[in-house]
Amino acid sequence: MYFVFDIESIPDIPLLRSLIDNPPEDDKTLLELAGEEFGRGKSGFLPPMYHQMVSWVGLWVTSGGEPKQKVAWSGKNEREGLLSLVDSLTTYKDFGVIHHNGKGFDLPLINYRALKHGLQLPSRLNAHDIRYRFSKQNVDLMDEFSNFGASSYPRLKHIGALVGIPLKVTGEGDEVLEMYQNGELDRIEHYCYEDVMATYLIWLHLQYTCNSLNESDFQNLRRRALSKLEEIQNEAT
Repeated sequence: MYFVFDIESIPDIPLLRSLIDNPPEDDKTLLELAGEEFGRGKSGFLPPMYHQMVSWVGLWVTSGGEPKQKVAWSGKNEREGLLSLVDSLTTYKDFGVIHHNGKGFDLPLINYRALKHGLQLPSRLNAHDIRYRFSKQNVDLMDEFSNFGASSYPRLKHIGALVGIPLKVTGEGDEVLEMYQNGELDRIEHYCYEDVMATYLIWLHLQYTCNSLNESDFQNLRRRALSKLEEIQNEAT
């Protein structure tokens, strides 16, 4: 079994305030300073250590690509969300994970936030099959398509455009903080679910391209996944 997943997060404002000398009162200026000190400039995205989780969505699929179960959480109680994720990840013993940039962001974020809240993660996440960068049980689409950094890292939206998958109807990543501040948690989860379905679809394309799926199974799974993606996007409009 594989767990196709994505996490939505926002900057951890209290943590940033505790780390910056004489922090400004308004959050916008604080984030600009944090971007300069910890990220990639004022508009740079902060590394995973400085984020808190506000939503996650996962889709359990078989090694043959058959979807089995969708699980999700969104909210303001991050500890509750982590416990929910841990509970979901104990559904199967020897699972793999599929994601886009999960090695660079989502998985480190899970570790940092579990550390913050004093929680234990499933031992599977620390297994060699998952921790080893070139593992077939930890599939990062960024690594797969860039040949582990030998080529440039592709954006999920751009791969989707390449194979005819429309993405980002619900929102863009830099809009999550605004949605969170407006109390639009359902919208954030919707956005996260859209990314998960896109990741799943692109993984299906990769499996077919690499000759791991026959054409009949691929076309059937792709048709069903595109229908679900369209349903998700229609609900967001």
